[in-house]
Amino acid sequence: MADEVLSQNEIDALLSALSSGEMDANQLKQEENDRKVRVYDFKRALRFSKDQIRSISRINENYARLLTTYFSAQLRTYVHISVASVDQIPYEEFIRSIPAMTVLNIFSMAPLDGRIIFEINPNIAYAMLDRILGGKGSSLNKIDNLTEIESTIMTNLFERSLDNLREAWASVANIDPALEEFEVNPQFLQLVSPNETVVVVSLNTTIGESTGMINICIPHVVLEPIMPRLSVHYWMQTETQKDRKPEEYESLTENIQSTFLDLKVLLGQTKITINDFLQIQKGDVLHLDQKINEPMALQADDERLYTVQPGHNKNKVAVQILEEIKKGAPDHE
Repeated sequence: MADEVLSQNEIDALLSALSSGEMDANQLKQEENDRKVRVYDFKRALRFSKDQIRSISRINENYARLLTTYFSAQLRTYVHISVASVDQIPYEEFIRSIPAMTVLNIFSMAPLDGRIIFEINPNIAYAMLDRILGGKGSSLNKIDNLTEIESTIMTNLFERSLDNLREAWASVANIDPALEEFEVNPQFLQLVSPNETVVVVSLNTTIGESTGMINICIPHVVLEPIMPRLSVHYWMQTETQKDRKPEEYESLTENIQSTFLDLKVLLGQTKITINDFLQIQKGDVLHLDQKINEPMALQADDERLYTVQPGHNKNKVAVQILEEIKKGAPDHE
């Protein structure tokens, strides 16, 4: 339970009562040590740990970024989507919290059981519709009398976004989402029992000059099979520990070993002015910073790897490796 914060007047009254003897400090200390009882509402069971809620939030932060890119391309206007909150509440409370008439897309999440709901605030829904039909993205709330064409446009827009949902959840589950229903009245939806715990992800959404919320309702029954994966331990496992097979290691090693690497040996370097460079003529001599009796450095991607000495091999210029250059070793003066 959160500690109660007292106002200044309450603090003054408490000090006054202690000084006058009306209250006993030892009695207060005893009450503090006594076991406190916390009220628990069994109708509002918390079935997700904080760790799992953080994982769901992390997944949807990635999903919000993917949706931002998708809608920006589809609507050709400024779009920004970000996670506002992730809460677990009873399904009945979610239904009561959304408008009486709104845009609802119901998706299946095969092979997971159950379905999830995407609730798009009418302000956002009509801004999207107006942009698709060639408007400036103005918002007009007339959800109760959507035409068949408008419903089809909205359905197609969100159906094409399913690849983003699949990609966002790929780190914990391979899902094949599908749009099953389009609805405008939440009272007609009864996905789970009223007291069933659901996770509600609220996304702050801006389309041009219109703002609103997109709410994603995920029932507990959908996430139950993958609950162990929504933990820090699972997220911290490397891909090699989870899925990498021996043949994948072998293939990766072969590919790396067959990759070409550019090597170069610098004879030396120098600096001159632009004016001197423009005056260079045949026969001019440039003084390099490399001493004639010192080994040169063999480099890969501008990193010094070995000291070498120049020579010939089968009528070609070549270098002979002398020794490895340890990291942090000073350059030759």
